[in-house]
This record gives sequence, C-alpha cells and structure tokens, in this order.
Amino acid sequence: MPDKSFLSWPFFDDRHRALAGGIESWCASNLSPAHGRGDLDAACRDLVRRLGRDGWLVHTAPDPHATALLDVRTLCLMRETLARHDALADFAFAMQGLGAGPISLFGNAEQRHWLARTRSGEAIAAFALSEQQSGSDVANIGLTARRDGNSYVLDGEKTWISNGGIADLYVVFARTGEAPGAKGISAFIVPADAAGFSVAEQLDVISPHPLARIAFDSVRVPASAMIGATGEGFKIAMATLDVFRATVAAAALGFARRALEETLERARGRRMFDGTLADLQLVQGAIAEMALDIDAAALLVYRAAWTKDSGAGRITREAAMAKLFATERAQRVVDKAVQLHGGDGVRRGHIVERLYRDIRALRIYEGASEVQKVVIARQLLAGG
Repeated sequence: MPDKSFLSWPFFDDRHRALAGGIESWCASNLSPAHGRGDLDAACRDLVRRLGRDGWLVHTAPDPHATALLDVRTLCLMRETLARHDALADFAFAMQGLGAGPISLFGNAEQRHWLARTRSGEAIAAFALSEQQSGSDVANIGLTARRDGNSYVLDGEKTWISNGGIADLYVVFARTGEAPGAKGISAFIVPADAAGFSVAEQLDVISPHPLARIAFDSVRVPASAMIGATGEGFKIAMATLDVFRATVAAAALGFARRALEETLERARGRRMFDGTLADLQLVQGAIAEMALDIDAAALLVYRAAWTKDSGAGRITREAAMAKLFATERAQRVVDKAVQLHGGDGVRRGHIVERLYRDIRALRIYEGASEVQKVVIARQLLAGG
C-alpha cells in the first residue's frame, strides 16, 4: 500500500485528503502501463479526454467565470499520484495546466473562455517558450512578433514543446522589441489551425510523450490574442513557472514513491543467502536513505505549494528549492531501486526501468537543476 501518512501534515485541508483518495481510486481503475506503447499521440488525447470527462482537469485552471485561484496543493497531489501510477497520465494532466497557465493567471475575460475547453478536455493546451538557443536563457528568445495594424505577425521556431502536434492552442512567447532582453517579450494565444503554423519535427526522447519543434511562417494573430501588455511576456512566463515548477517536483516525488514501493516489495520477497534481500544491512541502509530523501523532498514540495496557496505573490525561491531537491533526489532513489532489482532493473519494460527513464527529464525541463541553483542564490543575495 502506498504511504499516505504525509496527508496528516498541516499543509493539507480535509478537501485535499478527500481529493487524494479520489484520484488514487481513479488511477487504480483507469490507468494501465500499456499507455503510449502504440500510438503515443492517440494515447495522450485519450488521457486528456478521460481526465476531462471525469472532472480531474477542472483543477488545472480556475473556472473562467469565477475569481478563484489555482490551488497549488491540489495540483501537486494530483501530479504526485498520477506520476506514481503512470508517467503519461501525469504528463497529460500537467501540460493542460502549464499550457493554460498564462491564461489562468493573466488572461482577460475573453481569453479565459479557452479555460472552459481545457478544463473539460475538449481542447489540449501547450506552453511554447523554449528555442534551440534559448532554453535556460529565456531572455534570449528569437521568435519575433511584428505589429501590423490590428494584428501581430509571428516568425520563427520553438522547440522541445510538449503537446507539440496535438495541442489545439499554444501560448507563444515572442520578441516584440519594446526593449532588449527580457523586457521586449510578449505572450500570445495561437490556435493550432492558424495559417502558417506547422509542426516542423516530432522529437523522440527516452521517456516518450508528444514533443515537437514547431514553426511560425508569418502567422497572423489579432492584437487581442496578446496576454497582458506588450513587454510583459517574461514576467508572465516566470510567474507561470513559479507555480508549475512546484508541480514538477511533485511528479518527481511520485516517481520516487513508486520506486520505493517496488523496492520494498522486492526486498521482502527476494530470497538470498538463507534469508531475504531485506535482511541485508546494506539493503536496509539503502531503503532508509530512499525514505529520507522522499520525506525531505515532500516537505519542500508542499511547503512551496502551501506558501503559494496562503497568498504569496511569488514563490520563486521555494519552487526552485522544491524542484531542485525533489528531482535530484528522486533520480537517486530510482537509481537505488534499479540497483536493488539487479538484472530486472535494466530489463526493458520493467517498472523501475521505466521510472529510470521517466525521472531523467525532470532534472532538465522547466529549468535545469543548474539554473535552479542560480535562481536560489540570486534570491538569497537579493534578500528575497
């Protein structure tokens, strides 16, 4: 049985505990490790549809007609549970939130109509920020948006875009040129059927999910497609990542918890040296280290989420700490699980082998570990 003792921590309300039980039951009944082994795009569309149908996607964005804010503890609990069961289900849920995040946080009333469609699973969202030469260096993006009357014309490329090729809308960050660097970037909503938009390349990675390089060839969008004001794109991107970086940490936590569960089962059942694997002190030491890393990561994850839900405007330092620690320690936990599974740990398709591939990208996307260290240090040096 998965460890749920953390739900008694003071970070959570009764509604969070009820939600954790509900999504746990849904995962047990609806998810299969066979997801994505065939048509990956179709599998992801199906997951979005079913998550929307059963009401889970309402947590990825606020009601467009209400003033409620995102509940980050809910997002984290959802991602932790989904990731523990199925990495692709976690991906499908998370990208709805990240893709719609700038609209949730900064969109006007007209733009927020998109949220009704993303919350129901009718429309798939994508967050288009990264470029080949500006992954970690967001201020260096080169895709341009030129004002032309009542429209903007977008030219350039984005890459490493999750949901690329299956999304119905993309939130695209482009250089509008009001000032150099970060101050000259704006955010736009671009429908996937916009003339001049194309998927230039599907990208294949070690933990498969829909990922693409996308191209903009004189893509024209109305000026009303801009989220916020001109030059506010960098602020919008960073505020969105503040929220969703904590949820990346929660997904890592889910992978780590599953790795520990599998290791405990293996250690208790594997016969070795007239006893079990669990009788060996070296194995007990490894299990203790895994549990310690998981609890420490969970404390950072849910501190960040609770801080945001308690009214903090930004949680830059808390989110960076959570993402850095949880992803790095989850990698270590999963590596121990692989080691303690022996040959089975590297057998293609085994759960811990899949976890080994699933966890690796989390140390890179939405800000690599090295970038998180810079963020934390700058916050401290600035007195934040």
